[in-house]
Amino acid sequence: MTQFGFTLMTEQSGPKALVDDAIAAERAGFDFLVSSDHFSPWLREQGHAPYAWAVLGAVAHATTRVGLMTYVTCPTMRYHPAVVAQKAATLQLLADGRFTLGLGSGESLNEHVVGDGWPALRDRQEMLAEAIGIIRRLHTGRLIDHDGLYFQVDSARIWDVPEDGVPIAVAVSGGSGIARLAGLADHLIATEPSPTLVREWRDASVELGGRFRAIGQLPICWDPDEHVARQRAHEQFRWFGGGWPVNSNLPTPEGFAAATQFIRPEDVAAAIPCGPDLDAIVEAVRPFWENGFTDVALVQIGGDSTQRFLREAAVPLLERLRHAGA
Repeated sequence: MTQFGFTLMTEQSGPKALVDDAIAAERAGFDFLVSSDHFSPWLREQGHAPYAWAVLGAVAHATTRVGLMTYVTCPTMRYHPAVVAQKAATLQLLADGRFTLGLGSGESLNEHVVGDGWPALRDRQEMLAEAIGIIRRLHTGRLIDHDGLYFQVDSARIWDVPEDGVPIAVAVSGGSGIARLAGLADHLIATEPSPTLVREWRDASVELGGRFRAIGQLPICWDPDEHVARQRAHEQFRWFGGGWPVNSNLPTPEGFAAATQFIRPEDVAAAIPCGPDLDAIVEAVRPFWENGFTDVALVQIGGDSTQRFLREAAVPLLERLRHAGA
């Protein structure tokens, strides 16, 4: 049975609002919560970027049932992997085992801020692979040293380590990412419902003797007024149409605004379900479970609209999704 999650979109809401959203999403019946981990919003209109890990710590105490996950954290530039290992272990303890560490190779938008430039994709994947190895070793609770190509760790130990460790999921978008990273992670993250990604990851997982989750994500813009939904989706999510090669390399919200200046509301609405039609949302989600994804997290576009969505639409939407996906 497919699990359905809700996204705590740090780019569009402040920290207290995100905790309130998490509580409401658990009450509505979502199975898990994922949080973006941004230093900057994609567009100025979104207007927020609180520290995801502080938010997730608060959410861990404010909820009791839902799974928690970063979607995704880059453990190579803005954060050293040893720091990621420590905070992931702490969050897992706070969440009583409900946390999954979602990792990725990052976007220039968030990682360039530390002044180390922006490496090529192949280098970023190699950095991510080395970082995962460091995190895994530190989650054993043992004292480690590491002198690698990209990172050094000197006499480091995580003192508060969860007994069962922290599951790691990794975001990939193609065969090269799977070839390099599938053997290092427990679960797959992808934003496109690609059956090829799931099949190739499954093959790698079978070789390793493991079971995995394939975790996708889909933006929606629910609103009783379809016109309002279309306008809001265009204002806050027109960056989405650029695709990964563009989105990973632009460094500022101003860059995204310039790159998307000719995208129209109807262009965004063609890619994102907008309005009150819950069946249209179900049909947009359907390709994920049909192509082998085990989990799908929804993004409700527009922080000011989130509580209304969770109060009025989430319960009947989840009922339809679970019926259709059964």
